[in-house]
Amino acid sequence: MASLKELSTKKELLSGGHRMCPGCGSPIIIRQALLAADTNVVVGSATGCLEVSTSIFPYTSWRCSWIHNAFENVASTVSGVETAYRALKKKGKLDEDFRFIAVAGDGGTYDIGLQALSGALERGHRMLYICYDNEAYMNTGIQRSSSTPLGAHTTTSPAGKVIPGKREFPKDLTGIVAAHNIPYVAQASPSHWKDLTTKVSKALAAEGPSFLNIISPCPPGWQYPQHLTIKMAKLAVETCFWPLYEVDQGTWKITVKPKEKKPLDEWTKLQGRFRHLYEPKNRHILDKAQAEVDRRWEVLQQRAQ
Repeated sequence: MASLKELSTKKELLSGGHRMCPGCGSPIIIRQALLAADTNVVVGSATGCLEVSTSIFPYTSWRCSWIHNAFENVASTVSGVETAYRALKKKGKLDEDFRFIAVAGDGGTYDIGLQALSGALERGHRMLYICYDNEAYMNTGIQRSSSTPLGAHTTTSPAGKVIPGKREFPKDLTGIVAAHNIPYVAQASPSHWKDLTTKVSKALAAEGPSFLNIISPCPPGWQYPQHLTIKMAKLAVETCFWPLYEVDQGTWKITVKPKEKKPLDEWTKLQGRFRHLYEPKNRHILDKAQAEVDRRWEVLQQRAQ
């Protein structure tokens, strides 16, 4: 795996000057991921925060082959490109080697893009799918997704007299993808750059589909100061809300195990979207969320033995 010094000398494939929010996690994620690529890449980007802020006509932040498609079908689009590439290689019309990366947020992955993703995985296309998970439909107004944590305030799960924020636990998308029995699946965080870039290298080397689910803190959606993005990502790992692990050829492995598992409260108390949970009448929701984090962490540890 390349060292930090080696990575710092590589050409950036996502340029600065884009219009992402200050402190946004997704451009950090994509920069790290693209630095780990050792071949030419074609990136497909679903409609979402990353797409609209890096490709406002007539400008683009992308220094590689890049395709924009609808909110829900980036997996289908990149599947078609990968198939065309294999056909051209077979006919001897293309000599260069390429890898294919599909990128979408949690709205375009957990929810409206899940069918396209599942189909691409089942068909066995050699492509890496990266979900930058900011835990809501941030691009369209901070609506809840099936990745939104229990109790979080969003515009469609508003904390108030009727409901105390989102009433459901987030979907285990990484587990759903792992159930497709593809070569490589992992969770990552921009706070752990070496773990993330190592996983991207493994994913791009896999002979078949691969998938990375990467937590992507969002200052306006999570309601925290923009300079705390990496701290927010790190606390998600240290509280085991977002454990770092991989499923490599069916073998589960925890890649970063916290020296001391911090209480979930260390993460939630820094975010305005959870502010209402600190009222006495809602405190039980935090306890419920902590219990679920503990349960999922125990299940993961058992799987990874």
